[in-house]
Amino acid sequence: MGSPSNGRRLATLEVLTLHIESAERHQEGHSNRVADLAAAMGKELKLTETEVENLRIAALLHEVGTVDQRLLRLLSRSITDETVTVARALRGAAQIIAEYAHYYEIVGDDWDIEALPIPLTVKVLAVADAFETLQMATPVRPAFTRWSALEEVEKGAGKTFAREAVRGLRIIAGRPEKELRVG
Repeated sequence: MGSPSNGRRLATLEVLTLHIESAERHQEGHSNRVADLAAAMGKELKLTETEVENLRIAALLHEVGTVDQRLLRLLSRSITDETVTVARALRGAAQIIAEYAHYYEIVGDDWDIEALPIPLTVKVLAVADAFETLQMATPVRPAFTRWSALEEVEKGAGKTFAREAVRGLRIIAGRPEKELRVG
């Protein structure tokens, strides 16, 4: 990310996300891991710096944004006041979250994921979130290992998940986890 203010803004969002997730013990750190993974995948897929930043922010807020639409409205509001640059800068992330909120309503066996007019950033977020979620235990299933989660996501390539996004995951998932942190 470019400017120091971008770094401060991202750090603030990371703290906010961690605080929100701490109420859900099984999700603690989930959004930060999805953000790291999605950003690494975005860079691998040659997204622009702005797209990667928007993707990282959207991933940090994807759990909150899809549940509470007030956050999306706040982030995507057309702002003219120069003092509210943070909200203006977050508009791109809000668009990703808004589209991701309806992702699973759109994709499926009836539609070719590659032909759907869904931005690559949203497709990357879907893959990163699914991969990370599969590695968390739930009340109805144990956690998948990293490699079995990758296999599970790969099964959905071309149907539930865009092949290009899955290719990015495959490359990133093969790297040591300590290399994921993109900053």
